[in-house]
Amino acid sequence: MGMLVMAENDDEWISLQPREPLPSQCCGSGCQPCVFDIYERELGQWKRAKANGDKTLLSKNNEIYEDGFMSRFVKTWKEGNTVCWRGPFGNCPYKPNQYEQLLLFASGTGIAPMVSLIQYIVANEEDETFITLVGCFRTFQDIYMKPRLQELAAYWNVKTLFVLSQEQDLTHLLWSYREKTYLGRINCDMVKNFVNSCRRKPFIMVCGSITFSKDVLNYLNQLGLPEDDYFVF
Repeated sequence: MGMLVMAENDDEWISLQPREPLPSQCCGSGCQPCVFDIYERELGQWKRAKANGDKTLLSKNNEIYEDGFMSRFVKTWKEGNTVCWRGPFGNCPYKPNQYEQLLLFASGTGIAPMVSLIQYIVANEEDETFITLVGCFRTFQDIYMKPRLQELAAYWNVKTLFVLSQEQDLTHLLWSYREKTYLGRINCDMVKNFVNSCRRKPFIMVCGSITFSKDVLNYLNQLGLPEDDYFVF
């Protein structure tokens, strides 16, 4: 009887587990927090509640994130204010076959708009753009949307690479990831290697934290790439 109760409880906890957002649910505008940030917070909350067997830990507050673009705006509202809404809109300057090669640098939740862009390209049979995606994360476990990234990497024009800043070695990674993963923080030599390994001259897109974007832009400038050759979300 005890085992049956445990199974029922497990099923109930599984039903309460947060679902990972789809790439299409990210607007690609660099929101802080992104829907993926919120998912990670809720998943952590769910894990703590499950470990303690306490569902009250799942109670959600009407939280305003102090670091959120929208939250800072909402906090300025006064009673009686009228607010107009549009969007959200991304501002990615991509058109089919506009570039022969795209080189995408993404960190953390910045992977979401990149995945949406890649899905848009591969869904168009007439779009022959080559794509190299460089996803930067702390560890292998921190890589978002692994199954979807694996599916996209199977397309003839898509290549995925990873830079893991807090992994010590590659031996515990899946074989399919070892040959396309770099260890350490992304640096100028890595960026140069990624640029030079492209089949054609790439147009570069960057999406991630403010620090990450500044670092990558600095490396691109060191390599002498003109501003017309890259875009930052």
